[in-house]
Amino acid sequence: MKNDLNRSDDITRRGFIMNAARTYLGVGLTPLIGSALTSSSAAQSNPTGNAAQAVIFLNMSGGMSHIDTFDVKPRKKEVQGPVEAINTNVDGIQISQYLPKTAAVMDKICIIRSMTSENGAHDRGQYVLHRSYAPRGTIVHPTLGAWTMKLKGRNNKDIPGFVTIGGSTANASAGFFGVKFAGVPLGRPDEGLKDSVRADSVSEEDFGRRLKLADTLNQDFHRQHRNVEAAAYDELYQEAVRLMRSDDLKAFDIAREPKSSRVAYGSHAFGQGCLLARRLVEHGVRYVEVNLGGWDTHYDNFTAVEARCQVLDQAYANLLIELEAKGLLQSTIVALSSEFGRSPNIVAEHNNGRDHHPAAFSSLLAGGGIKGGTVHGKTDSKGNRVKKEKVTIQDFNATIAHGLGMDVSAVLHSPSGRPFQVAHKGRPVKALFG
Repeated sequence: MKNDLNRSDDITRRGFIMNAARTYLGVGLTPLIGSALTSSSAAQSNPTGNAAQAVIFLNMSGGMSHIDTFDVKPRKKEVQGPVEAINTNVDGIQISQYLPKTAAVMDKICIIRSMTSENGAHDRGQYVLHRSYAPRGTIVHPTLGAWTMKLKGRNNKDIPGFVTIGGSTANASAGFFGVKFAGVPLGRPDEGLKDSVRADSVSEEDFGRRLKLADTLNQDFHRQHRNVEAAAYDELYQEAVRLMRSDDLKAFDIAREPKSSRVAYGSHAFGQGCLLARRLVEHGVRYVEVNLGGWDTHYDNFTAVEARCQVLDQAYANLLIELEAKGLLQSTIVALSSEFGRSPNIVAEHNNGRDHHPAAFSSLLAGGGIKGGTVHGKTDSKGNRVKKEKVTIQDFNATIAHGLGMDVSAVLHSPSGRPFQVAHKGRPVKALFG
């Protein structure tokens, strides 16, 4: 009960400070509430000389069918259904006919066809995908993005280091690390970073005067009360002001991109989210997640998967092409995963749907030192079970963390003293790196 009251009290204090900043100084702290004060944590990392500098995580929420995308079974028509397999630009690797643009950049991609999970429910599966731990009623675990902020810090001190685009705001959570390591959730890629500019009602002269007054009040307070939390929010004010005046704020404005670039990604939210992710990485954002939902294909699987793949194919292929053209692919890990796959069984009474299937599915890695044009692992002839080189979600997340130069064996403790690791005992698949 006492902990609940403390948590509630913390939310009240935080809300008061944020509202005070907006009304008194004319600046919102929301863009920085999950990004400030992380650079001091970089010393906890274990970087390597060729460690990647950023991650773009493409979250295929809903349970993407591996058989209809990246683990085709052309010799099993009762499993494959109407979907044809096509060749890629790498000899011996075939993927779905729904992904022709991705097939043309397969030399940049590693397909992991031996993913497996124990979680067949969406919420639980997404929780594990983002945090590597199963949900517990007594604790909220940090997401991989929050771990990245905790262990690596920011590349650019002026703008948030962890951003999520679309999807659940829970994917930006820092759990028990606290809000200073959380991400900034953007509902839409074209809405920019809210609360990041000086209010129109506050002139620059007025703003400077208020800052000076606030600084005087803060100094008086700190002389009388040595409070770590208050000092942290004092830094947060400084971060917010620096963000307002940073030229890097333009990274969040995709309208600055040439029309040809915006069209190349697709007019849908996911495509524009991938474009925004590329811009953010260019400006030093460390971890960006872009969500593409709609993969829950219990009913009419083939129609739904085709529609989703049209969105994915255009944006994903173009993202890899542009990252490479700008010299960013080698330093950026592009990860793509769903929480689980879809059953090889086609359910006729559900208009040819597929049910949840956590036992086997596919995920992708590209960039950041990953060997492209490769396939890791194998499922059986029907895509039902992993046959070779099993990779758990924890292993997948550990591989991303390893690529960033993190020490995946490092143990950090929650406020209650419980030990945790970035990927919960997951082992990085080092064979994927060139």
